[in-house]
Amino acid sequence: MSTPEIDQLPPTSRTVAAALRQAGITSTVRHLPDSTRTAADAANALGCPIAAIANSLVFRCDDAPLLVMTSGAHRVDPAALAARLGSGPITRATPDQVRAATGQAIGGVAPVGHPAPISTVVDESLAEHAVIWAAAGTPNTVFSTTYDELRVITRGQPMRVTT
Repeated sequence: MSTPEIDQLPPTSRTVAAALRQAGITSTVRHLPDSTRTAADAANALGCPIAAIANSLVFRCDDAPLLVMTSGAHRVDPAALAARLGSGPITRATPDQVRAATGQAIGGVAPVGHPAPISTVVDESLAEHAVIWAAAGTPNTVFSTTYDELRVITRGQPMRVTT
């Protein structure tokens, strides 16, 4: 179903909005006048704590992409995360690898709307917030969700992502 608000979004954000609708999520993708490229930018634009921003970070793990949804207040510890997952080393994906895996550019990667499913880990500290915000495919688009919804739509494994 198309609406004027969705029709005015950038193409990648329309894909995210469609994925949210398909998952039964009623959140609206919002286009903000200021960049939300970083967690600090997003928190300032939305007037929320930085810890309530769900960053979508793409890594490489065992020769495949790994999406880590982490609180904006945290830095992922790849070695600790690899130990918890029982995997090989985890390394940051290059910008080209991020785009290939998600169809989106760094700074606007959404948790959904990718060309194919991506193994996902969801930072368990995001559960501390009633509302969390995630990118919606561009550095200027976001949507609100809950921790439980985020886990469902990403099929993400809850886990501590820091040391």
